[in-house]
Amino acid sequence: MAKKKTIITAAVTGAWPKKENNPNVPMTPSEIADDVYACWKAGAAIAHLHMRDDEGNGTMSTEKFTETWDLIHSRYPDCDIILNLTTSGDINANDEIRVAHVKKLKPEMASYDCGTMNWLNSSIFVNSPKFLEDCGLLFQELGVKPEIEAFDPGMIANAAYYLKKGVLKAPLHFQFCMGCANGIPGSVKNLLFMKETMEQLCPGSTWSCFGVGHSAMEILYAAVALGGHIRVGMEDNVMYAKGVLADSNAQFVERAARVIREYGNDVATPAEAREILGLRG
Repeated sequence: MAKKKTIITAAVTGAWPKKENNPNVPMTPSEIADDVYACWKAGAAIAHLHMRDDEGNGTMSTEKFTETWDLIHSRYPDCDIILNLTTSGDINANDEIRVAHVKKLKPEMASYDCGTMNWLNSSIFVNSPKFLEDCGLLFQELGVKPEIEAFDPGMIANAAYYLKKGVLKAPLHFQFCMGCANGIPGSVKNLLFMKETMEQLCPGSTWSCFGVGHSAMEILYAAVALGGHIRVGMEDNVMYAKGVLADSNAQFVERAARVIREYGNDVATPAEAREILGLRG
C-alpha cells in the first residue's frame, strides 16, 4: 500500500516578528528567497510568503513581492516549490492593494481569510463580504487556488456560503489557524471540531493547520495523526522549543519531516502537492 503524502508549508516571515524577536527571521527579499530555498531543500512543498518594508513592518508592496518572486526563480532555477502569496500582510492596506500582486504575478496559491476578526485586542482584521466575493471571483479568473485561512469555525461556514454562491469552487483547501490571538485556541479537541465542521459543511475539502506558540507541537502531531497537512515557520513561532530560539525556518521543516516519516507517511514533493491540491503547475 502506498504511503500517505503529507504536505509541509513553510511560512517563513509573516507580518509581525522582527529581528529583535529572533535575529534569524528573514526580512529582505534576498533573505526570504534564501530561506524559501532552504525550506524546499528540507522538504517543504509550499512557501507562504509575506513581505516587509524597509523598517521591517508588514507590507503588501507589489514591488517587494515581485523582487522576491524574481529572486527565487533566478537564484534557484531548480526550485519547484509552490508559492502561496498572502493577501493580508498589512491591516491598513485597502482591498485593491491587497490583491495587486496576485493580479501581476498570478501565483498558484494565495491566502483567502474567510471572515473579519478582532486582532491582538488592538485592531480589526477586516475581510468584508465585498472583498471576499471580489477576491474569490478574481482567483477563479486567474487560476489561483485559494488557501482558505480559518481562525474559527464561523469562517468555515462563510466558506461554505461562498461555495454555494459560486464565489469559491470545490474542492476547497483550508488552513486552520490555531492559537492565534482572538481566534480558536490550539488544542486537539478544537482541531477535531474544525475538521468535523469542514467535513460537514464543505465535504471533499483538503486541510492543513498550524499552532501558534505553546500549541505548535500538539497541533503538529495531531494534524499528522488526523490525516491533514501541516504548516510551520517563523510566521507562527520564533521559538523552536521553550526558551530556545529557532536557528532557521528550515529547522522547523526538518522537524516536521521527521515527524511525518516517523508516523509512517511520506513528505509530499511539490509535484505531489500540486496533484493533491489540484494546482495548475
